[in-house]
Order: sequence, then structure tokens, then C-alpha cells
Amino acid sequence: MTTKAKQYLTEGVVTFLIGLLLWRFTGDVDVPVVTLTKVGIVMMIVGGVLSANSLWHAARGRT
Repeated sequence: MTTKAKQYLTEGVVTFLIGLLLWRFTGDVDVPVVTLTKVGIVMMIVGGVLSANSLWHAARGRT
């Protein structure tokens, strides 16, 4: 069974990488409602927060 820290780290890294791909490779894609590069930036921020949360859980020793 995985701990919360590992789960948050996995989610954070995957979210960050998806956001990085969106930010880097969707600059010329036109979507009517949102700009995919901005969505990518938001996803990278969320991924960073999830990764920081995993470090917090690991430091506190929570399972």
C-alpha cells in the first residue's frame, strides 16, 4: 500500500508534466474558451503544490 506522501508526489509530478507539455506544445492551438498555454501554467502550479504537500506529509511522517 502506498503512503499519502507517495500518492501526492505521483499526482504532483504527473500533473506538472502534463501542464509542462500543454504549456510547451500548444501555443498555436486555437480553443474558443481557454488558452491551453495558460491551462498548462496553472497545472504546473497545482503539480508543484501537490509535490510540496507530499514533502510535508513525508516530513511529518503521516501515512
